[in-house]
Amino acid sequence: MSVNASAVATIKPLAVIRRTAWLLNALFWSAFAVLEGVNHGWLAGLFALAFLIAPDLTFLVAVRDAPHMSKGQLPPRAVPFYNTAHRALIPVALIVAYTVLPFHWAPVFAGLCGWLAHISYDRAFGYGLRTKEGFQRA
Repeated sequence: MSVNASAVATIKPLAVIRRTAWLLNALFWSAFAVLEGVNHGWLAGLFALAFLIAPDLTFLVAVRDAPHMSKGQLPPRAVPFYNTAHRALIPVALIVAYTVLPFHWAPVFAGLCGWLAHISYDRAFGYGLRTKEGFQRA
């Protein structure tokens, strides 16, 4: 597999640093989710896996519209759901609430770890939030 030299040259150093940070973050939350599954049983592992996959299920909101979209475009009807599920602040806020409130159930925390891992992997590989038309934001 050859890499296009001009494509590599267009990647800005700050973008490489940002993506590397997101990848490290993804690995951290993945390890934390696995640890929660190992320490607290199959249900915690199941929640971690489910929440690792769940943010991309927002595509199903407009699955009928997908064949009519341009390549790489998410149907506009699915964009609000996709963007909400891919905002890192939401699972971070829920983790903070989980640590402060008296409610403690390990599968919930494992799921939040999986959710953050998903968002972090997406950012590390260059997938971010979408415009209202459904295209990747620049």
